[in-house]
Amino acid sequence: MYRIEKDSMGEVKVPENAKYGAQTQRASDNFPISGIRFTRAFIKALGIIKKNAAQANADLGKLELGTSEAIQVAAQQIIDGDHDAEFVVDIFQTGSGTSSNMNTNEVVARLANESFPNLQIPVHPNDHVNFGQSSNDVIPTAIRIAAVIELKDKLIPALQHLAMTFEHKGSEYEHVVKTGRTHLMDAMPITIAQQFGGYARQLRLGVDRIQDAKVRLSELPQGGTAVGTGINTHPNFGAEFAKNVSKQTGISFREAENHFEAQATVDAPVEMSAQLKTIAVGMMKMANDLRWMNSGPNSGLGEIQLAALQPGSSIMPGKVNPVIEESVAMVCAQVMGNDLTVSVAGQSGNFELNVMLPVVAHNLLESIELLANAANNLADRSVSRLTIREDVIADKVGKNPILVTALNPIIGYDLAAKIAKKAYAEGRALKEVAKEMTDLSDQDLDTALDPMKMTRGGFTE
Repeated sequence: MYRIEKDSMGEVKVPENAKYGAQTQRASDNFPISGIRFTRAFIKALGIIKKNAAQANADLGKLELGTSEAIQVAAQQIIDGDHDAEFVVDIFQTGSGTSSNMNTNEVVARLANESFPNLQIPVHPNDHVNFGQSSNDVIPTAIRIAAVIELKDKLIPALQHLAMTFEHKGSEYEHVVKTGRTHLMDAMPITIAQQFGGYARQLRLGVDRIQDAKVRLSELPQGGTAVGTGINTHPNFGAEFAKNVSKQTGISFREAENHFEAQATVDAPVEMSAQLKTIAVGMMKMANDLRWMNSGPNSGLGEIQLAALQPGSSIMPGKVNPVIEESVAMVCAQVMGNDLTVSVAGQSGNFELNVMLPVVAHNLLESIELLANAANNLADRSVSRLTIREDVIADKVGKNPILVTALNPIIGYDLAAKIAKKAYAEGRALKEVAKEMTDLSDQDLDTALDPMKMTRGGFTE
């Protein structure tokens, strides 16, 4: 069940009902590596490129209007996700991504000819769909378009959602004072609102980092063609193309200021990947903090109780684990690894072209999707559902010997240290020991050792 297709290298067998042609089939045969294909986001970006290139070329008088219309109609089907199964080339392919560009050109051309069978000249994958383009500017442009859209539609809203969820939960328990910890050891008290507010700030700074790096990522290489000179394309094509893409997506894109930089490097994707790694580092800390706070329920900190979502053991009945936090930590580890891959790929070009473009696309887009999904899941299945074990927290705060720090300005460091050590050694409340070892009144001690006052900084006397 196949047909014979021809290209510049001769004949090749292609599945009978496939929308792609000879070059795609050769690439599919040549790269039986991983089975990993490009994601919906990247395929959509390729469709956006072909549609808006056809529009720009028609507007500039370089493509016949009927041909342009046929390409745009076909490309819109790619954008809509109607033919994702036709994109069969492995991620680990030619470093320029030429195979995937031709996969797109062949599918769009066939769809165009099926929808417009009466064109005087049939739509050709290279001569028409790829007119004024090269894989060397198409693929890096697709990376940027796909990433910017995914950041806007998925990751930024997810980070904002998680930040707000932490803030709301913090506000719900803003009256609760807990033991702060440094070096995993008891330290001065803080409120739940302060701790969760710190997490929210981390996430909002992550959004700021994305927004800043997105400025560079929104420069499009399209228009540089083979090496950045713009050979075989209209000199206004890059600007016209960027204008069209901006109109279609509702996102501000612009032509690259320097096509040689934009095609010879992937510095903008590398920068964005690094920002995603920073966000992953922060989210891993949050997940691990929540795991520590949930530890127990009897032999750990036991400060919070996470929602029980599934049995935690195949052998220990009743055990419930912090599964959402564990999944978030694994996502963060994957994103950090993806960033290393993108970093290595970023230095793997020579002269006018980077030759690891497909793996940059895959890892960058995977990181965006993973972080977005993990952030939403952490917000909805964990943070929003957790409860604070106020009785456990209050007991630990009352026995925290470090609260004696507030007495330093009153009785001096040395005496305060003696009180702390005695209280800890005897397992007694700090106030009780301080009353024995100082001449401070109950009122003085209550004022100085009020944990809530300590969370506000300054002096407590």
